[in-house]
Amino acid sequence: MARRPRPPNSSERGLPPRQVTRQVQRDKGAVVVSVQDVKRLREETGAGVMDAKRALDRAEGDFDRARSLLREEGIAAAAKRADRTTGEGVIESYIHAGGRIGVLVELNSETDFVARTEQFRNLAHDVALQVAAMNPDTVAVDDLPEDVPEGEREQRALLSQPFIKEPGKTIQQLVEDTISATGENIRVSRFIRYEIGGGSPAE
Repeated sequence: MARRPRPPNSSERGLPPRQVTRQVQRDKGAVVVSVQDVKRLREETGAGVMDAKRALDRAEGDFDRARSLLREEGIAAAAKRADRTTGEGVIESYIHAGGRIGVLVELNSETDFVARTEQFRNLAHDVALQVAAMNPDTVAVDDLPEDVPEGEREQRALLSQPFIKEPGKTIQQLVEDTISATGENIRVSRFIRYEIGGGSPAE
């Protein structure tokens, strides 16, 4: 019995080869979600792969909107976990300016498992850097005396200060990003800063 001839492929018919792309289908067309955007979104927010993809899908490929969506979700997640007990954590130390400034920060988490993660350790280090550089008076605005002028309160409270590495983000948002990434409540409990010739340490 004679074999049936094989149908010609695309190249034999003079057609260009099929291009395979990852697309998110929409009623009014297709939005391409690039691997680069997913990677960048994960790096900037600490979100997981699927969370980053889902945010880009909801934002129809708009990177800034996807980042805002993840940040809003992080704030909501942080609020839900705010009452959870944070009995574990680390004491992070940092020495700056040739030994003239020293900082200790207590950062707490719910479990020892999260306290040992790289994300948590990086957060503790970044908070210590912030304290060394910006010399805040208290952890939160509510901890400041009532006689501190309204215009100075956010600059003098650690959590309200713009992050020195990323001024568009506050330390509070930095903490919320890590809460969203780890799934646990995280709290900056206290800090102390020493400076040669600086008098009493801030705590």
